[in-house]
Amino acid sequence: MKTLKDTRVGETVTVRRLHGEGPLKRRIMDMGITRGTELQVRKVAPLGDPMELNVRGYELSVRKADAAMIEVE
Repeated sequence: MKTLKDTRVGETVTVRRLHGEGPLKRRIMDMGITRGTELQVRKVAPLGDPMELNVRGYELSVRKADAAMIEVE
C-alpha cells in the first residue's frame, strides 16, 4: 500500500482510498481529495511537512499525518 506521504516531488498519483473516520476523513474530502482524484506533488518542505499539491486546478498544502491517510496508486 502506497500513501501520499511516500510520493516523491513531481510525481502524479491517483487517490485510491481514504483511511480515517468521522470529521478527519470529511475534512480531507472537503479539500477536494476524493477517490479517483489526480494529485501532483509540487513541493515538500525541508523537514517533510507540509507537502504542496496540485488538486483539481488549485494548490493545496497537506500535513504529513493527513498524507499518510491517503492511499494512492
